[in-house]
Amino acid sequence: MEDISFEEALQQGVRLAQTAEQWGYHRYWAAEHHDMDGLSCASPEVLLSHIGAVTTRIRLGSGAVLLPHYSSLKVAEHYRMLAALYPGRIDLGIGRAPGGSAHTSMALSGNFLAHVADMPDRVKALRALLQDSYTYEDVPVTAKPVPQVQPALWMLGTHVKSADLAAEHGTGYVFGQFMSDKDGKEVLAAYRENFRPSGLQEEPSAIVAVGVICAETQGKADELAQSSRLPGPPSETEENGRRLVAGTPDYVYSRLLLMADYYNCSEFVIYTPPLGSYEERLASYRLLAEEAGKL
Repeated sequence: MEDISFEEALQQGVRLAQTAEQWGYHRYWAAEHHDMDGLSCASPEVLLSHIGAVTTRIRLGSGAVLLPHYSSLKVAEHYRMLAALYPGRIDLGIGRAPGGSAHTSMALSGNFLAHVADMPDRVKALRALLQDSYTYEDVPVTAKPVPQVQPALWMLGTHVKSADLAAEHGTGYVFGQFMSDKDGKEVLAAYRENFRPSGLQEEPSAIVAVGVICAETQGKADELAQSSRLPGPPSETEENGRRLVAGTPDYVYSRLLLMADYYNCSEFVIYTPPLGSYEERLASYRLLAEEAGKL
């Protein structure tokens, strides 16, 4: 894999968002990580602000803000600011992972486990802030600016606990299949069954995040898959299993259609892991868009 600077990595992320928009993709989401090898985005809201200025249509979001580290008010302010700058284009994805080592997490916010225990209250507060119904000691507090179109709130996770939290608070839910060996179908079914309508949305809305590698030939796709590494636990059935689909564009697209029926979802977050070169990674996204008829 290419050895590049942090600056180059961030510019590649910007390039991916711009080309994805041209190729017909609907969303671009940036993850949050701290002091982890090979990852350069500790502040997705800063990166998204820049990308919003150099794109025009594609939705921009966090995948995800690690809410246990932060004040719900500050998160609402960040993403309402983005929503005011880029109306109708902002997704606020939240998660409960630490996003780094134990010592990094403690340096960032202190006792992370205690903050995770507060996650339901933080989500409740964030939802109230996005609905302008939050109070502190019975005094109204507003997250400003107040955009005409609110950021869409999504819960990201790999376990039924996150699905239950999304259902309880009436948010969208994204299951990170590319990071999990669990069967996302069961988790998504629990989310839909337990969903409670909220002022944010009235019906459950689910997305599955899956690893994808597209290449001109199956042999090339297999070669790229062997050299890549997905996050999360290794799996004996990783390639062309639940976590990663690798192959020619027609093979990958047909697999995604089957997976959409299996998961009962109409949208995927596509994650292509780092490959030998960034051009190969871009080509994977382009080939899939061509097969889907977006180009």
